[in-house]
Amino acid sequence: MESIRQNSRSLDDGGTLSVLGRLAPSPTGAQHVGNARTYLIAWLSARSQGGQVLLRMEDIDSPRIKPGAAEQALDDLRWLGLDWDEGPIVQTERLPIYEQALATLQRQELVYPCTCTRTDIERAASAPHLEHEGPIYPGTCAHRRVADAATLSQPFAWRLRVADETIAFDDGFHGRTALNVRELGGDFVVWKSAGTPAYQLAVVVDDALFGVSEVVRGDDLLSSTPRQLLLYRALGYPPPRFIHVPLVVGADGRRLAKRHGDTRLASLRAAGVTPEALLGLLAWSCGWLERVEPITTRDLLPRFRLDAIPGKPFVLRPELLGEIGRPV
Repeated sequence: MESIRQNSRSLDDGGTLSVLGRLAPSPTGAQHVGNARTYLIAWLSARSQGGQVLLRMEDIDSPRIKPGAAEQALDDLRWLGLDWDEGPIVQTERLPIYEQALATLQRQELVYPCTCTRTDIERAASAPHLEHEGPIYPGTCAHRRVADAATLSQPFAWRLRVADETIAFDDGFHGRTALNVRELGGDFVVWKSAGTPAYQLAVVVDDALFGVSEVVRGDDLLSSTPRQLLLYRALGYPPPRFIHVPLVVGADGRRLAKRHGDTRLASLRAAGVTPEALLGLLAWSCGWLERVEPITTRDLLPRFRLDAIPGKPFVLRPELLGEIGRPV
């Protein structure tokens, strides 16, 4: 297996940077049809450009990790026919790397220790906030300096200082996008009081150090991009190309959950659904097939087109799973 070196992007035969995409399951639960669709798009995008794929296990959210979920995620990816060139990279094995990144931010006084609880923030919030972003941080602890951490007796997190700034970027699916980072929540946590990195810091460090050049993920993470771009800038890393694709939702328009029935990949497999059948459904949902019919990942490569994917979420009606062999 060819190794992908950290902090480098390999050149292809023409002297240009080759594409490195990534698959990044989180073992906080079982992988479902929605996850599979995003993984498929990410894998096809990288492979169709002659690129490589990195596999990373995002397991830093320790309290929510389910036993056996990481191994199950690997089985699900293999079942779908999605391979990778390096990994799995396990985030909980990389804490010293994240600590170095935090130290870089501390040296620049870009972060400060924050003792606020979520309840404190909600009580102090002086402006309305976005539904999924939580309250805007009111800056209660922003007067502190890095050195003040040594004087604190209560647990504290580290927050990145955020200016009232609009960050613009070109998304591979949504086009030119501009979001104000203060309106997305203001100063945000990069290191939790539990002594572990927050999601935003860990993914930026990992993607940068492994040379990931293309990040394909669900558009529920579109609002995370400005914050991550601030971290890329602060840490001196070149940012990747971001592609945020629509989610799979239930008939009620909400993200897939237990209320929508069992859409876990392991359950579909146990019910006799073949990977080709599920891939056919997902390919049809992306506009690559005219009808739902079995197909393999390799046969999908020449059919892949990012601009064929509908702009709206894909509604997974129960009868669609029945069409591919799962009892309804």
